[in-house]
Amino acid sequence: MKANFGTGKKIGHEAIPVALLLLCISFLFSACFSVKDPENIYSDIDYTQEDARNEERKRIEELLEKNSVQALWRANLLKDEETIAKCEDNVLHEYDKALEAEDWYNALRLAKSLESISSPALARIKKSSAELETLSRKNVPGLHVEGNDSAKKVSSLVNGTVTIWVDKGTKVQNGLLYADRVIGSGFFISKDGYIVTNHHVISDLVDKKNGAFSRLFIKLAEDSDTRIPAKVIGYDPEIDLALLKTEVDAPYVFTLGSSADLDVGDKIYAIGSPVGLERTLTSGIVSANDRKLFTLGSVMQIDAAVNQGNSGGPCIDSHGNVQAIVFAGMLQFEGLNFAIPVEYLKSLLPALYAGGKISHPWLGCYGHTKKEFGKDAGLEVQYVLPGGSASRARILVGDLIVEADGQKITSLEDMQNALMRCSAKSIIRIKYRHGDDEFHDTDIYLSARPESPGYNIYKGDVLAKAFVPIFGMRLLHVSTSSSRKYSVEEVIKGSVADESGFSENDPVEIRNVKLNDDNSAIYAEIYSKKRKNGYLEGMMGIAAPLDSPYYF
Repeated sequence: MKANFGTGKKIGHEAIPVALLLLCISFLFSACFSVKDPENIYSDIDYTQEDARNEERKRIEELLEKNSVQALWRANLLKDEETIAKCEDNVLHEYDKALEAEDWYNALRLAKSLESISSPALARIKKSSAELETLSRKNVPGLHVEGNDSAKKVSSLVNGTVTIWVDKGTKVQNGLLYADRVIGSGFFISKDGYIVTNHHVISDLVDKKNGAFSRLFIKLAEDSDTRIPAKVIGYDPEIDLALLKTEVDAPYVFTLGSSADLDVGDKIYAIGSPVGLERTLTSGIVSANDRKLFTLGSVMQIDAAVNQGNSGGPCIDSHGNVQAIVFAGMLQFEGLNFAIPVEYLKSLLPALYAGGKISHPWLGCYGHTKKEFGKDAGLEVQYVLPGGSASRARILVGDLIVEADGQKITSLEDMQNALMRCSAKSIIRIKYRHGDDEFHDTDIYLSARPESPGYNIYKGDVLAKAFVPIFGMRLLHVSTSSSRKYSVEEVIKGSVADESGFSENDPVEIRNVKLNDDNSAIYAEIYSKKRKNGYLEGMMGIAAPLDSPYYF
């Protein structure tokens, strides 16, 4: 769903109260669906059956030319040595091509995948993942401190910012032509002209859906009359970041700090071009540092004055170090402004520098942090998408993930941070607890995270299970004569179902389900007798976006 921020960014349905969610979202549901389960739902492959093994060999063969890493992972699940060897040869061929092109980022993805499964092919690779990690970060702007000739005076800091100008030509309004443009902010992270801004500022340039003509310029703070051409290098729609390049000698280069150094109440400053007013400096404090307004990661809430045009500008500390990137605020709520922690930028810079759109990985799961003895104990799996990577790897509902790609996992945030450091279309190893004390290791393929994971779930699973990640309630059929009647088996705390007043054992009947135009949000009409309402009968409408921070 689209929230009416200055950014139009998607936010998770469990990140904010339902009342605010419904106020922020404007549902225009064009499609109405009958309440029935999908015809084809994936079921686990029985690798002991030779017919099933032969069918899987055929699927791997078809997949091999399209996605060699996924084919290798599935061959390992099949445990067929001949198929594994063929897939390893394909991955090595792709790896060698990446090395030849000095595409260190993709070579690293392939090498780490081979290392994860302890492939015999590792003996044939020319550079290890450790070597490639160093090479992939070697020339990345922003990751290495560049000396500034000028002292960190306010005037110097302001000169390190730019106004982003996206020229979209003209638009027709009330029969007249008007100039159509998007204005944002950005800041230099290298002397040779690399600039950081928000993705939503330049989205018209990279989103091919609208087909509109757009040109990108920047204006220097010390010369606001000259528009200098720039180009987009890489962009990340989910974390709302973009890396630009222009052919200028940067007047000032910002140093990337660490948001971990900031706490609630600490002083911060924002620099940008609100409504086109260049060289604007505002100040405030950190209001909160754990707002889940993105579908990946947490953001910082600030009270510095921020308006349209500030998006993409630096949020700095008293030493002039960038601690976050402003992405504007909720326009209808004065004082609610937000910024993206600089750690996300530092983590994503190698991928942004490699170029193109960043695709984040996911396992095809939904879950929450589990508490044990008052402490974060791991990430509890509460839903697994049939046919997804976790499903094929035999991850089950109730399993507790405690390690991913060599990093300890005690919470959902740990998992998000671990996945952010990984590439889609790669293989990692995870460790999980099954039952009370039984630990397992498994290799798992990271597929590209869909734009609306909940839509994939709605179309790929039975309704009673799909309602768990979408609305936060698990349903149980109670009638053989009607596919629409259920009993609420479980309600997840903090979910849409919980805040809408549903309880365990409430009888419900799903009367209608609708999706909006771009399949990013869902609406359900439910006839129920809720215990919290004294079992009074009534129709209730509930809505939710089809993305959330709790998909991983």
